Amino acid sequence: MDLDRFATDTPSDDAPGDGSVCVVATQPDTFERCRDGLYPSPKSYDRTRQSFEYLAFYRTAPISAITHYARVTDRVEQHRGTDGPMTAEDWETLIDPFSTERTVIVFIWDELVPLESPVENDGHGVRGAWYCSLRDIREAATLSALSARAET
Repeated sequence: MDLDRFATDTPSDDAPGDGSVCVVATQPDTFERCRDGLYPSPKSYDRTRQSFEYLAFYRTAPISAITHYARVTDRVEQHRGTDGPMTAEDWETLIDPFSTERTVIVFIWDELVPLESPVENDGHGVRGAWYCSLRDIREAATLSALSARAET
């Protein structure tokens, strides 16, 4: 697991506990773009229409834990082949393996915040999007515990 939470220049995990969160699964390539402040989602996915303040990131193998969250500051609609936050390489790497959609919603934020205590995968995994609060994430040690509190 990376050591972001121990760095001196990372933001503190001090957002309000009642903040609404959408938890999404990210593979390594997607999480690397999350470090740059963006997460794309095909427009047909429900999460693009849901109201929430924060995105939290479940990182698939080899990490297998929710390790970070970010306060969403904007949602940008982008069509394939047009200028926007995503590059042609982003489409190829982040969208094409999962969807044939030609329109995405790109979630934008300023700071990626490492959780003080990651939420570990205990064999449950995250599929789709889960909706909960930051308090739920902070209090859950495992994905099974979080799934009991989250809505899908």
